[in-house]
Amino acid sequence: MSKLVFHSNEKPTVGVEIELGLVDAETMELSSSIKALLERLPPDAAKCYKPELMQSCIEINSGVCHTIDEVEQDLRSKITVVEQAADALALRLWWGATHPFSLWKHQQVTPDQRYLDLVELLQELAKRLVTFGLHVHVGVDSGDKAVMICDRIMQHLPTLLALSCSSPYWENRTTGLQSHRSKIMEGLPTAGLPTLMRNWSEYVWLVNHMVDTGFINTIREIWWDVRPHHRFGTVELRVCDMPGNLSDVLALAAFSQCLVSALSAEIDQGAYQHDCHPMMVRQNKWRACRFGHQAQLVNSYTYQVEPVPKTTEMLIDRMEDTARHLGCWDHLQRVQTMAEGPSWADRQIAILSETGKPADVVRELTKQSRVID
Repeated sequence: MSKLVFHSNEKPTVGVEIELGLVDAETMELSSSIKALLERLPPDAAKCYKPELMQSCIEINSGVCHTIDEVEQDLRSKITVVEQAADALALRLWWGATHPFSLWKHQQVTPDQRYLDLVELLQELAKRLVTFGLHVHVGVDSGDKAVMICDRIMQHLPTLLALSCSSPYWENRTTGLQSHRSKIMEGLPTAGLPTLMRNWSEYVWLVNHMVDTGFINTIREIWWDVRPHHRFGTVELRVCDMPGNLSDVLALAAFSQCLVSALSAEIDQGAYQHDCHPMMVRQNKWRACRFGHQAQLVNSYTYQVEPVPKTTEMLIDRMEDTARHLGCWDHLQRVQTMAEGPSWADRQIAILSETGKPADVVRELTKQSRVID
């Protein structure tokens, strides 16, 4: 078995990864154009701009930042570069977790050996992964703590999902869900809510076991909603749909950074581990997936149902001191506005209801999401 070394961070650094769809500027369909787009981007920025499983997606990564304001400056400049390159190719960037009408079977897999191996292993489950998410990394100081935070933060994952829902459509159909992406992801054998782990040693054993028995090819094929990341020394939150603009990305990144930092401080100060039943988390995640910001979530302490705006408000109040210390209070406050709605799923539904044209949903929201005036 291989040894996984957790590269610890002394401070709650933050890094953000956004997955954006590439769409044809005229038809608004997904376009397998990542190769042409990357050729127009700075050749020394391969770590910032990456292909994904499907050629109709680009991943844009921030650097390691200390504040959300740094993340904003970093991502805004990189998105601007991508938008300029996309404009030259008659492409637009889609900020949503699924595309309203393009078909998964028409998408082309990126010809990278890792992705080809993945498709060979997972077959149609991999080919259906035409989804776009938001991933936030927050630095922590030890592997044991990263595992503990993953356990303690699980009860808050449904709230994060409810705030970010942006995938009500799939294959030109109304799904009835606010986050269809989350159900597509749960079709994978190593996605969804993580298993219970008590320390770093158990996590390393589990990863090695899955690789050694051929269940996964590499550690990169663990797609839990939250996971430790040993190379970056972070807790990585992966539950969110892709929000519809940069401001909401920053708000959710602030929410994530504050949650991880607050839980880390509680562990340092000594706190009793309040167990939240896994079925309660699963139940709440379903409610968030189905109803988004209008969901009624079960409070893991009182066992009473509470609306997402109330749950969000209580968390924001609890994290205010942390947010002020981290310099992201303004960004965190925006989360309450997101909780009140409308969600990005609601906005898609409203446009389609008004125009009756799925392409208009993409056309209007790609205009609204642009960082270039």
